[in-house]
Amino acid sequence: MTSPSPALPDLTPAQRTEVELLARGKAEKSRTLRDLSQPETPEAAHTLLLRLGVWDETRTPYADRLGAALQDVALPVPDFASEPRLDLTHLPSFAIDDEGNRDPDDAVGLEDLGGGLTRLWVHVADVAALVPADSPLDQEARARGATLYLPDRTVGMLPDAVVERAGLGLHETSPALSISLDLDADGNADAVDVHLTTVRVTRLTYTQSQERLEAGEEPFVSLARLARASRELREGEGALSIDLPEVRVKADEHGAAVLPLPKPEMRSVVQECMTLAGWGAAIYADDHGLALPFATQDAPTREVRGDTLPAQWARRKTLGRTRFQPAPGPHHGMGLDLYAQATSPMRRYLDLVVHQQLRAHLTGGEALNGKAVAGRVAQAGMNADATRQAERLSRKHHTLRFIAAQPEREWDAVVVDRRGPQATLLIPDLAFDVPTSTPAAPGTALKVRLEGVNLPLLSVRARVVG
Repeated sequence: MTSPSPALPDLTPAQRTEVELLARGKAEKSRTLRDLSQPETPEAAHTLLLRLGVWDETRTPYADRLGAALQDVALPVPDFASEPRLDLTHLPSFAIDDEGNRDPDDAVGLEDLGGGLTRLWVHVADVAALVPADSPLDQEARARGATLYLPDRTVGMLPDAVVERAGLGLHETSPALSISLDLDADGNADAVDVHLTTVRVTRLTYTQSQERLEAGEEPFVSLARLARASRELREGEGALSIDLPEVRVKADEHGAAVLPLPKPEMRSVVQECMTLAGWGAAIYADDHGLALPFATQDAPTREVRGDTLPAQWARRKTLGRTRFQPAPGPHHGMGLDLYAQATSPMRRYLDLVVHQQLRAHLTGGEALNGKAVAGRVAQAGMNADATRQAERLSRKHHTLRFIAAQPEREWDAVVVDRRGPQATLLIPDLAFDVPTSTPAAPGTALKVRLEGVNLPLLSVRARVVG
C-alpha cells in the first residue's frame, strides 16, 4: 500500500503571501513552512504553492529570484536629430532574422569596388543616437544589462519606442551606424571603416534568404562565398566550430513547445558577417585609441578532434568564458586578434557602449576613458549574467512542461560524456541533457523515457528503454 498524501494545509492570505515571497526569492525565511516542517527554501515554497493551486505550472519565478527586471521601460524616447549621414540608400541591404523577430537591429549588403575587392557593409540600428551615454535611458539599460527573452514573454532592455524608431526595415529608410570591410576573394580585409549612414533595408527570414541563395541570386551568393572564405581564415587561426542542437522554446497558458532551430547556410552567413563587423569595429577603435568593452577569450584548455556529438560537447567545455575589458586582446574561440560585440545595441548593453564610443568619435564628442568603460563592464556584466541565467532556467522549466505533457514518448538520446558509472545523455530534439546510469560508451545512441518531472527542482529522470 502507498501512504496517503498529506492533507493540504489551509493557509491564510498572509501565510500565502509569506510563502510566495520565499518562492520568489524576496524573503529568506518562512514561519509557515517551518511550522509545516518543510525546508525554508524557494523550491519547497514553490512546491507548496503548486500543491495548493496558488501557482500553476506556467509560473516561472527565476527572473524574480535573480533580480532581473520584469517591467517594461517607461522612459520617453527622443526623435532622431538631424545630422550629416552618408547616404547608402542606393545599395540593397537585408535584415535577415528568424520568422517573428520584432527587433531588427542589423542588416548586410555588398558593394563591388572592382579590382577583386568587395565592400561588406554591416548596418546596425543607430541606437546610440537615441540613447547617449549617462542619459536616463542609458542608465536604465545598464541596470538591466540585456533584453530578457523568456519562452512566454520578452522584456526589453530599452523601450519599445526605440525599436519602432530605430529598427532597420521598419520604415522606408533608417538611420544606421555602418561598419565596412573591404575584402578580397580570400576573405582578407584590405580596409575597415565606420560611418553614420542612411540605409534602405528589406527584411527577410532565414528561409526566404536561403531560397534566394539556392536560386543563385545576388548578393546572397557573394555573401555566402565571402563568409566561407572568412570562416576558413579564422579556422586557420584556431577558431573553434561547435555544432550542437539548438531549439526555440515557446510557452503560454495552454502549454509549451520545443522547436528545433533550422540551420540553413544563410544563418551561418549572417553570423559570419556579424563576427566580421565586430572585428572591424574593434580594429577601428584600436586604430583611433578608443576604449571599448573588447571581448576576449583564453585559448582552449585542450584540443578536441572530430565532429561527433561527444566531440562537439567536449570541445565546448574547453572554452573559457568571454571576458570584457577596455583594452583589446585575442579572442581565441573566434580565431581573432581583437573583437568587440557591436551588432545588438537594442538587446545587449555592452554593444550599446560600443556604439556610444564609436558615435562620439565620429561626431567629435567626448568618448569615455578606459576606467569608465571598465565600470560599465562590471555593472552591466553582473546584471546581464542574471538575465542570461533567468532565461536558461525558464527555458528548462518550460522544456520540462513539454516533456511532462508526453509521458509515454520515447526520445532519441546520445551519450556525450561519462564520469565513472554516470553518463550524460543529450536529447537532440530538446537540446537538453540529463544524467543517468548506463554502461554505454560516449557516442552510443539510446532510446529513453523521461519520467518524474519536478518543476520546482527543475529535474527529470531518464530511463533507458532501448
